[in-house]
This record gives sequence, structure tokens and C-alpha cells, in this order.
Amino acid sequence: MLYFFILGDVLGAGVYVLVGQVAAKSGGAVWVPLLLALLLSLLTAASYAELATKYPRAGGASHYATLAYGPFVGFLAGFCMLAAGIVSVAALARGFAGDYLSSFVSLPVVLVAAVFLCALALLNARGISESTRANVAATVVEVGGLLLVAGLGGWLLLRGDGDPGRLVQLGTPDTGAATGILGGTVLAYYSFVGFETSVNVAEETRDPRRSYPRALFGALATAGAVYVLVGIVASAAVPTSTLARSSGPLLEVVKEAGGVPPKLFSAVALVAVANGALLTGIMSSRLAYGMARDGLLPRFLTRVLPGRRTPWASIAATTALAFLLALTGDVATLASTLVLLLLVVFFLVNTAALVQRRDRPSSPHFRAFTAVPVLGAGSCVLLATQVEAGVWTRGLIVIAVGVGLSAVAAVQRRGRERSAT
Repeated sequence: MLYFFILGDVLGAGVYVLVGQVAAKSGGAVWVPLLLALLLSLLTAASYAELATKYPRAGGASHYATLAYGPFVGFLAGFCMLAAGIVSVAALARGFAGDYLSSFVSLPVVLVAAVFLCALALLNARGISESTRANVAATVVEVGGLLLVAGLGGWLLLRGDGDPGRLVQLGTPDTGAATGILGGTVLAYYSFVGFETSVNVAEETRDPRRSYPRALFGALATAGAVYVLVGIVASAAVPTSTLARSSGPLLEVVKEAGGVPPKLFSAVALVAVANGALLTGIMSSRLAYGMARDGLLPRFLTRVLPGRRTPWASIAATTALAFLLALTGDVATLASTLVLLLLVVFFLVNTAALVQRRDRPSSPHFRAFTAVPVLGAGSCVLLATQVEAGVWTRGLIVIAVGVGLSAVAAVQRRGRERSAT
């Protein structure tokens, strides 16, 4: 069950909307950045597995950073997670308004994003049980859609269409091979995020020392295999320039292959994008509520609906911020911003795994080879150097806000401690 929980979090909307953007940076060998992103994700996943089995309690990156570096850095990690979630919802709102929706109707992006985000907020506010049931059904649909693309692409190649030679075209004339692959990896990394939230349920599993790492690595490997397969068939079936121009790249594969109505697949893709945004919206609103309850964000965000007890204020605030962000950049820019924020979090987690080696609990836990978190931290630095300057500007503004709020929280915490003594 834990394996499917993690797989459902990882498999989803990213690959539906970003394969074309990856192709624009890396060239026809789309599968290479997808594979590289998987390998880099596994490095950080190993650090999460070590810390989650060593400290099997909810809290995630913020808890681990607090243990290693203190509450100031712990708050910053939690804030970056919150900001990344809001940026992700904004990116998916833009993705929903792209070519998949255009198969049915052409509407302004601003209007679509507003209606889409309001609908998600209402479902989120209705309750977690309703949202979870919607997620289960949507996950089945989105996985089926990816397998359908893989099957159609394979059939297209078997009948002699497409161009397998594109699979070895590394880089573009503007970027070169190495720069293009690393730039594509930054975007491909977005497709693998989600595994980090699974640490919050590690304590609810039997024998987390054994079950959590196996479920985590197994789910990531499965998702990676599906993504690489989809990347291979998409690149071989559709010209790279066509993929790069499309905001619904997998729809191009369906059109080239034939046999499946494009509108049917567009509906599947829209379900996948909406499901990804719903899951991330739930996480973001609950994280904002929890931070406000702990006095780290304005108390207003702790307000809940009288009957359903859902945090309507946090839902409204995170939805409004996501809408504003959706107006400020395209899908690729927003996805890169999310990756940058998560790279900060993952760097802290990887280094925290090393720092906490000084703590030796009596109970056994998963332990990665020392080189793994070192390489994980290094991979975060490497990918951060490939993020564009404009994205860095956005990310630094968000991080600066987090540092400011963390400083305010530290002052308030010291004041409470003095009052208690």
C-alpha cells in the first residue's frame, strides 16, 4: 500500500505537460534527462529513507533540518516546501489551460486558471475524504493514459513510422549536448517530486526500516521506467520541434499514431493535471494551516469551516497566491522555480542525513553509504547552477521572505521562552 501511495504521488501531471519543454532544451534524446533526473532523485530519496526510518514521525524535511541545524533552518525548509507546493499548483493551472483543453474549447488562460483553481479549492474545502476518493479514481486514469501513450508510440514505430534516430540527438544547436541535457534534467526533475511527502506516513507502516525504503525505491524506479518509456516513444514518434512547441506534447503522439480520438486522450490528460493540482493543493493548505497553528504564519490561516473543519482560510490564501503566480510565468518557468525551491530543501535533507550520523539511536534503521548523501547534496548544487537567472530571481525573493519570517518566528519564540521563565 505504501508503494502505491508513493507511486500515485510521483506518477502524474508533470510528464503530461513538460515532455515538450524538456525536448526544447535537451533535443530528441528526451529519455536521457528523464533517466538522469531519476538517478538524482534516488540519491536524495536515500537520505529521506535514512532519516524517515531513523526518526519515524511526521514532519519531513522541516523536522530533519530542525534536528540538524535548529529551528531557524527548520522553518526555512518548511517554508520552501510550502512555497514549492503553491508554485506547483500555479504551474498545473497553466498546464490545464494549454493544448489539452484546446481540444474542446479555446478560452483565455487567465479565465481557465481562475475557474480551475476555484473548483479545486471548493473540492479541497469540502473535505479530505472526498478529495482522496477523487484522487484514487484520477490516479488510475492518469496511469492508464501514460501506458496508452507508450503502447500507441510502440505501435507507431512497429509499423515503420517515426524516426528512432532522434533518440540519440543530444542537445540543441543553441545549447550543446551537456548544457542541454542538464537544462532538460532540471525540468524532468519536476516529474519525480512528490516522493518527499511520503515520510509523513512512514511511522504508520509495519517495520518502517525495511518496508519504507523498499516502497520508496520501488515506486521511484517504476515511475522512472514509465517516464523513460514515454520519453522514448514521444521523441521517436513526433518531431522534436513539434514536441517543443506543444503544451500538450503527449497529445501529439496520439495524433501521430491514430486509433484513439484525441479528445478522449485530452480528457485523460486534463484529469491527470487536475489530480496533481488537487493533491498538491491539499498538502499546501494543510502545511500552511499547521505552520499558522504553531505561530509561524498569521493566526488567520487557522480558521476552519464550522461543520467540515477544513482550513478554509489556508485554502483561500494558497489558492489566491497560486493564481497570482499563474499570471507571472509559463509552465516551464514555474516548474523550474519549484525545482529550485525543492533543491534548497533536498540539499538541507542530504546534509542533515550526514550531520545526524552523530546521533546513534538504539533501534536499527536504514543507512545509506556515506557517499550517497554527499552525492545527493552535490547533485542539488549541480542542478541549481543550471537554473536560469530569471528563475533564480523569483526563487531568491521567495527564500528572502522565508528568511524574514523565520527571523520573526525566532524572536517570538525567544519572547515566549523568557515569559515562561
